[in-house]
Amino acid sequence: MKPTILVVDDEPSIVLSLQVLMQRAGFDVRIARDGDEALRSVEAYTPDLILLDAMMPKRDGFDVCQTLRTNPACKTLPIIMLTARSRDVERQKGLALGATDYITKPFSTRDLLTTVRRHLGMPAVDAAAGGGR
Repeated sequence: MKPTILVVDDEPSIVLSLQVLMQRAGFDVRIARDGDEALRSVEAYTPDLILLDAMMPKRDGFDVCQTLRTNPACKTLPIIMLTARSRDVERQKGLALGATDYITKPFSTRDLLTTVRRHLGMPAVDAAAGGGR
């Protein structure tokens, strides 16, 4: 069974690019377009990893991350925050609230795939074998 990635972002172009990237890398992908939808999605079916935008309407990624970490079933769920917020204070906040990793936009698709695979305990894939750019 393929690992499932939940992509949480309110920007349609980012959602589409992440969806295509993760599907090409062999993952099942689910989408949530805001924090509330992300929490409902995780409650219905816990993914293997979450790619979580920090800045979203309604409930931001920091709040979603913190809320998920209060759920015993999500204590070890890898949460990678993807955000344009590159200041060190935001990175520290994300990690303090329970993010497993913090990647700033724009990001290298190759580096993102490497990070996702590492947090899922999977071996790295070289670029010639479809590891991304």
